[in-house]
Amino acid sequence: MTATIALLGTSADPPTLGHQALLEGLLDHFQRVATWASDNPLKRHDASLDLRSELLQALVMAIDNPRISIDQTLSSPYTITTLERAAHRWPQHELCFVVGSDLAVQIPQWRSSELWLKRCRLGVVPRKGWPLEPEHLEQLRRLGAEITVLPLQIPATASSSIRHTSAADQIPKPLWPLLLQHNLYGLQDAPS
Repeated sequence: MTATIALLGTSADPPTLGHQALLEGLLDHFQRVATWASDNPLKRHDASLDLRSELLQALVMAIDNPRISIDQTLSSPYTITTLERAAHRWPQHELCFVVGSDLAVQIPQWRSSELWLKRCRLGVVPRKGWPLEPEHLEQLRRLGAEITVLPLQIPATASSSIRHTSAADQIPKPLWPLLLQHNLYGLQDAPS
């Protein structure tokens, strides 16, 4: 059987407890998980890509599982480029591009979605507050997507909450030293 690799690109601005739960949950469903920080052309980012990659690396190291890796070479603002790089890197593996339900509704507007959806499986993770509607899935299927809805329980966290309200309780503990060192997101002290 061909091993399937879960591909999870994220803005990681900053990584949250939700990112941690998602990465750990993907390990229950895939032989391997590759993640990276990326620039989303539809978002404004508060921290540089290098810093966000460093934060994500700290989270991956804290998860401490050899089946998960950060691969920053996959990073691109465009999914088609990421998938071309992943297919070149792992030519003998099936690829599953993972998104949250909040992004699933945007995919039809992404560059070359009708092309890249045919090159991989699409893994969709329901997020609290972003319901996954059957018509959204059907629209993706019409574009050629083979969809797997992943049964993961992800806490209702959002990077935007941290950026806008300094929601310190949503930040994984291993990230605090880097956040404070780089004076990111207006955070002053790690919670005790």
